[in-house]
Amino acid sequence: MKPLLLIIAYLAAVTLPLVLSWLFGGPPRLIHQELASGLGILAFSMILMEFVLSGRFKSISNGVGMDVTMRFHQVMARTALGFALLHPFLYRGTPSGGQRPWDPTRQLTITTDFSALFTGIAAFLLLPSLVLLAVGRTHLGYRYETWRLMHGIGALLIALLLLHHTTYAGRYGSQPVMTWVWLAMTGVAVGSLLYVYLLVPLRDKTRPWLVTSVTQLTPNQWELTVKPKGHSGLDYNAGQFVWLNVGHSSFSMKENPFSICSAPGAGPEISFMIKELGDFTRTIGQIPAGTVAYLDGPYGHLSVDGRTEPGVALIAGGVGLAPLIGILRQMRLSGDPRKVKLIYGNRVADQIAYRDELAAQDVVYVLSEPPESWHGETGFIDTALIDRVFLEQELSEWVFVMCGPAIMMDNVEDHLIERGTPTHRILSERFDYD
Repeated sequence: MKPLLLIIAYLAAVTLPLVLSWLFGGPPRLIHQELASGLGILAFSMILMEFVLSGRFKSISNGVGMDVTMRFHQVMARTALGFALLHPFLYRGTPSGGQRPWDPTRQLTITTDFSALFTGIAAFLLLPSLVLLAVGRTHLGYRYETWRLMHGIGALLIALLLLHHTTYAGRYGSQPVMTWVWLAMTGVAVGSLLYVYLLVPLRDKTRPWLVTSVTQLTPNQWELTVKPKGHSGLDYNAGQFVWLNVGHSSFSMKENPFSICSAPGAGPEISFMIKELGDFTRTIGQIPAGTVAYLDGPYGHLSVDGRTEPGVALIAGGVGLAPLIGILRQMRLSGDPRKVKLIYGNRVADQIAYRDELAAQDVVYVLSEPPESWHGETGFIDTALIDRVFLEQELSEWVFVMCGPAIMMDNVEDHLIERGTPTHRILSERFDYD
């Protein structure tokens, strides 16, 4: 029910200004003018809601998955961009400016005051730039921290420009009721930004962590372990993730999302399985014990706690093993009686992590570049392998938890649905977006 309730809440929020404008906006105009105003109103309300969708609010993301929240954020941003780009052209050069004999109250007139239009023009130019920079971020070579700061400042500037334009140039936005509505919605949007960039770092500053060890698992994978300093630790479920900041101020944007590979039942220390990929991860082995760290979380819904399925299927690609081994460890500690099968794919044998620990499990290893002496599965985690590993009854009754490359998860998820696995029994989270 939670996804449905969130969708209803979102629709109510973005359409509220439109409904109130219709109720308090005065006599109607020509259809193309009304459509232009309607699209502008929807675009502004959707842009303001984007702040909440990207604000790391657990009440939103943990119920449906942060990947779903962020994908929705992206789709709605592009939809709002389309509405905003159409908005001025639909007026079709409507005569405006000055008093008209047939419209003494100017209720049917659109302003041409440049001071009121300028902020709309500026937002009109900035919004496509913000969206295009987000879409092409990975191809432009920006550091994530730089892009995130630019994205936040750009979004804030667009919101303030649109607030001025809507309340001074808009026929509906200038109504007292609507002015207060727009001020309130903009306040919520700006408040969510302050929460993420100010309140969360302030909270994290009072709950520091210390690095206790950094252990090499494979030639390019490490296990980093932290312990709480002066507090009880983190309340999380096996399979969740946090934003990890190591060696920087709690206000620094140099943080990265990492899945927790330790079990909640093992104690307050938390471990992460980290692969060398970016600027931070390439230096992971050089982090000394005692380094201060900050954790923002937990997030994610890859948890099998409280579920009633008779078995748990874990499908991991590479470092995607991290949340799944956390689930395995917690099931062992809690004496969970459910059956477990694990499929674990890598490119070469040297990339297999925790091999000794996994020896006691029903695990199927898959290598895309196997050595001549390899006797396990070869190739990729595909539909044929799924059919070989899982029985018909298991496909329909077990819960499937996946983490790894997006293409692997897409193929496996589509196949599971074709074979009759209910969608509510397929858990996955994706963090690669176009």
